[in-house]
Order: sequence, then C-alpha cells, then structure tokens
Amino acid sequence: MDADPRGRYSCGPTVYDHAHLGHACSYVRFDIIRRILTRVFGCNVVMAMSITDVDDKIIKRANEMNVTPASLASLFEEEFKQDMAALKVLPPTVYLRVTENIPQVIAFIEGIIAHGHAYSTAAGSVYFDLHARGDKYGKLVNTVPSATAEPGDSDKRHSSDFALWKAAKPQEVFWASPWGDGRPGWHIECSTMASEVFGSHLDIHTGGIDLAFPHHENEIAQSEVFHQCQQWGNYFLHSGHLHVKGTEEKMSKSLKNYITIKDSLQDCRLSGRSLLDSCSHCCFDSIAEPSRGPKGKQDLPLRCDLYGGTTDPVHILHKGLLNRVTQLPFWSKDFLKTFSPDVFRLFCLRTNYRSAIEYSDSTLVEAKHLLLGLTSFVEDARAYVKGQLTCGPVEEDVLWERLTNTKKAVKAALANDFDTPRAVNTILDLVHHANRQLRAVSKEASGPRSPTVFGAIISYVEQFFETVGISLANRQCVSGDSSTVTLRCVVDELVRFRLKVRQYALDTPGAAGEARKRQLQERQPLLEACDTLRQDLITHGINVKDRGSAASTWELLDPRTRHQKPGD
Repeated sequence: MDADPRGRYSCGPTVYDHAHLGHACSYVRFDIIRRILTRVFGCNVVMAMSITDVDDKIIKRANEMNVTPASLASLFEEEFKQDMAALKVLPPTVYLRVTENIPQVIAFIEGIIAHGHAYSTAAGSVYFDLHARGDKYGKLVNTVPSATAEPGDSDKRHSSDFALWKAAKPQEVFWASPWGDGRPGWHIECSTMASEVFGSHLDIHTGGIDLAFPHHENEIAQSEVFHQCQQWGNYFLHSGHLHVKGTEEKMSKSLKNYITIKDSLQDCRLSGRSLLDSCSHCCFDSIAEPSRGPKGKQDLPLRCDLYGGTTDPVHILHKGLLNRVTQLPFWSKDFLKTFSPDVFRLFCLRTNYRSAIEYSDSTLVEAKHLLLGLTSFVEDARAYVKGQLTCGPVEEDVLWERLTNTKKAVKAALANDFDTPRAVNTILDLVHHANRQLRAVSKEASGPRSPTVFGAIISYVEQFFETVGISLANRQCVSGDSSTVTLRCVVDELVRFRLKVRQYALDTPGAAGEARKRQLQERQPLLEACDTLRQDLITHGINVKDRGSAASTWELLDPRTRHQKPGD
C-alpha cells in the first residue's frame, strides 16, 4: 500500500429513529477495517459518510409527532453520533447531509438526463431509464429491479425505472427544481455526495449487505452514466446482517426484534396515530392538528406533566422522553449498561465482516469472558516483568519464535480480506502458550528470569487490540484531574500497608513446631482483615491481587465486569 489518499464512502443512517445493534455491528465492523487499513497497512483513508435527513420515513414520522422533518432528523442525527462515539467508532473525515446538497443533486440529475439515461414526467418527477442502461446494470448481484420496486408510480416509462427526483406531495417538504417542486430520490443522494468529494473515481464503498441491491447497483448506474466511465468504484464491501439467535431474521426496526444502543424511558409507548395517553408518567391531552385529534375532544396542545407541563414537542423529544412513535419492542434495553464497547467490538471481531453474525446474551458473555482473560494475562505478564510474580524457568526461545510467527500470521490474515477471526485466534494461541508458563508459579524464584520476552508479548498484544479499537491497558493509567491522581496515590499506599500486614502475619522467623503454629493462629485475624479489605475494595471497583507474599498489585475494574472473573 502507498500513502496516496484512499477515498471511502459509507452509506450513513436515515435519521428518523434510534440506531440499533444491527446498525452498530455494521459500523463497528467497518471501523475495524478502517483502522486496519490505516494502522497496519499505512493507507491514508479519506472517509465521507452520508446523513439522509429527508426521505419518506422521516416525513411520515415527523407528521406523526407533529414536528418538522428537520427537527426530527437533527435530533436523531445527534443521537447517532453519540452512539457511534460510545461504541468507539472513529468519525468520518466529513459528514454529508442530503438537505445541504440539493443544488448538487439537481445538477447531477441534469447530467444524467443530458446523457440520455433519465426522463422527466408531466407530474414533475424524474426517473432513471433502466432500459437505456442495457446489460451494464447489475454489476454486483446481476439482478434487475422488479415491477413492484416503486408501487403507485404510473407515470414511469418502464416499471423497473427508479426515481431520481420525486414530485412534491401536499404537506411535504420540497425544493424548487427545473421539473417542479420536489425532493431527491433515495439513490441519487449518495452518487451526488460521493462525487462531490471523490470525483469520478471511488476506491471503497461500504454498507450493509441489504444495500447491495438495489441501492448500490443504482448508485453505480447513475455515477457511471454521469461521469461517462466504465468503472466508478473499485471495491464494494458489504457487512453481513446481525441475526437474533434461533431465527433467520436480521435485526431490524420493521420486524420489531431489535435492541437499541441506548435506552430512553421504556414506559413511553406511543401509537403511530398520535401521542395520546401512552405513558404512565405523561399526560398527553391531544395534539395540535385538528384532523388527528380524537372525536368529541377539544384539540389541545401536547402537554407533558413530567417536564413541567411543557407543550413543545421538540423540547419533549430533546428531554429523551419519547422512545419512539411506534410501539417499543420487548427487546429494547440499554445495551451499553450490560456490555462494554470493547466487549461488543471483540464480539464483532470474531466473525468475518461479510458473514451474518448471531446475537444472543451467551455470545456476548463469551466475548466478555474472553476480554477478561486477555486483560488478566496482560496484568499477570506485567507483574512478572516487574518482578512481582515468580514462576519457574521460562522457555524463552520458544516464546520468541511463537511471537515472530504470530506477527507474520496475523498480518497475513488481515491482508486476506480482513480475516479478523483468524487474526484473533492466532493472538489467543500466543496468549495461551505464554500464560501456561506464567501459571507455573513457585514459592521461590528459581533459575534465570525472562522479562524481556514477556514485555515484547505484552507490547504486541496490546498494540494489536489497540489497533482494532480495544484497550487492554492497565486502567490505573487513565488521564484525569488532580483528584484522580490523589486517589490513585491513596490506593497505592493502602495496598502497600495491607501487604506489610500480610507479610507480618505470615512471617514467623525463628519459630518452629507448636510455637510457629501458635503464632500463625494468633495472627489469623490480621489475614482475615486483609481478605475482608480486598473483598470490600472489589465492591468499589478496585481489584487487589496478591502475588505470593512478596508483592501485591491493584487494578480498576470496569463497572460492568467487576463481579466477574475469567471463567465465571
């Protein structure tokens, strides 16, 4: 790979609702690929992501909630960005909103018409003429749109033609165009915005497998006609669906089988008809539109007693009161309170990005335990390097050879269509063999020590997981204000004092036989007090590890895993 910029366009969200784990899985997988390209292979990736902030779903949802499409889209766009940040997904180089590129969309459509591949209708819509494309259509999946692709469009020349510009309907947001008031079709927005950034040639295009057809096929057709080129995009990468365990169904909003990344107030269950009496905490009298109010009831503004009797729907939205207009699925829960972003990322790493992935609590728990095991190994190996963990002689030459072979195998796996499962398994094999030698603990150190090889293994393992966005670093080493530093020093002193008490309780120089037994029995309360302190500290997220009688170390635990140990 060279250092020349690599253009990558990602189909971003249609911001009309909360993002769910199916979305999260796709974005995390492609974030991992982006990190691999930049940090392993040295590519300079310039990434653009679309934000679809006007379309049929947004307009429908905004009408149901009696807010403007712009305010609804702005709310869920911001929530999407917060979700991605919580999942440690790197932001794109640039976000591109459809509503900020309407003139460019119109110019793009005009170019397609000029090349004889689109036509306008008397109603003011514009369609791509699929017959004019001929056998050049279908480069990804070799499929032609069916007659039912866009039902109700009777002014098409051919049933398989798709909309580039949709004529405005009553009460819908619209923009002026040479063909009349309207708004962009779905597919044209991505071709236009990708071309605005990358011109007539795109290196990488990413999205879920469900976008391959018709969305990406239509993008290719539009772009190659506009730019008059034989190949617009080099690589189209599609991520597999996230399936709910025991079903063949993908996780989706339409199937109501999804889990949101962050939870809102789950008691707010709203019908699509209106915002009426749907929440045990709220008093929705009615909504402002007379045509939607219940019969026989005076139309009153939307009111929520929970937030001071406000009548502003947008204010209520931004307070997080409304979970969604449609009924909340029973799956909904706050995912990130149960599993950390690192656990979810490891869960995604264990399958190829193209493959479907099965979601269940058991698969996430397995990833959690795996991450705990990796963190535990790194901490034990670091303790060995610092002389706080004693063990028997280490087969240093064998470990050096394994480390060298692991590096080669991991890079080869990542170069083979980003084969992260094979790369992770190779790392785990290295950790397994290194850990076996650390587990050979003896009471007294014997033979030469080999801290350098374990230091090298720690460095490589941490570097690999840091590359893909997972932190195994000691959680003591976190940045913070002076109070955080002070607290760390206090814990250091406490652990040192506890160690001295343990050493005194266990040390009986000059005593033997019954005398030694009596001394140990007299000091037993001290050991019990040390054990009690260790257990009490765990409840506060501090894990103390006794490394024999010579040393004790400590670490901060993730609140989501503080009650679990590897193998639990």
